[in-house]
Amino acid sequence: MMAHFETFDARLLRSVALSEFTKHLELDVNSVARFGFVPGQWLSVKANTPEGEEMTRAYSIASPPSENGHVDFCLNRVQDGFMSNYLCSLDEGATITFQGPFGDFILRPPLRDTVLIATGTGIAPFRSMLHWLLAESDRHQGREFWLLFGARRYQDIYYREEFEQLAAQHDNFHFLPTLSRADDHWKGLRGYVQQHLGEIVGMRNDMHAYICGLDKMVKSNRELLKTLGWDRTVIRYEKYD
Repeated sequence: MMAHFETFDARLLRSVALSEFTKHLELDVNSVARFGFVPGQWLSVKANTPEGEEMTRAYSIASPPSENGHVDFCLNRVQDGFMSNYLCSLDEGATITFQGPFGDFILRPPLRDTVLIATGTGIAPFRSMLHWLLAESDRHQGREFWLLFGARRYQDIYYREEFEQLAAQHDNFHFLPTLSRADDHWKGLRGYVQQHLGEIVGMRNDMHAYICGLDKMVKSNRELLKTLGWDRTVIRYEKYD
């Protein structure tokens, strides 16, 4: 027997270009006073192609839970991908349909010092988690958090100003963007995220790790942590293609 999931509509409030191929979408869920979810979860968006075929795609929620019905997405236009181009081309005021929330890529208690590793739009669930965590001291409990964010170029560090501001406001949050194609003006980290993970965790294996991005990156970082003596149960990950 198939499970039945409630379907929601949401109205596009704002669409902002984060880079040439990446959009930030702000949506207002219709007919609910508060849309509940746990930071790290995702929604299943539905739409019909011009040929009438129903398509569904999963997108992580990029915003923290709020008292209103708002959810944000961070997504790339995928060449020949119907859904991403459909969403990125929507006009403000347009309506989308989705089901959810789904997923268990969420913060696990008891909270520990934590490293969050992302590339590209894999930053979405961590934006949700960090804004929620750092909003109240009883949530973050004074634990240390490192966000290791891999991008190609400076302009691809999505939400850079937000994370810099969070780091300035919270001594226990450390924002570490690293660029694989940095120009000569870049003063920060260079290379891939796995090249800097060891520097963050050192000899420790009493932390949590959350990894989100493409399969190859996720695999590289999981393997590195295991070689450093980490138990697989403290390494949580979500892959996308």
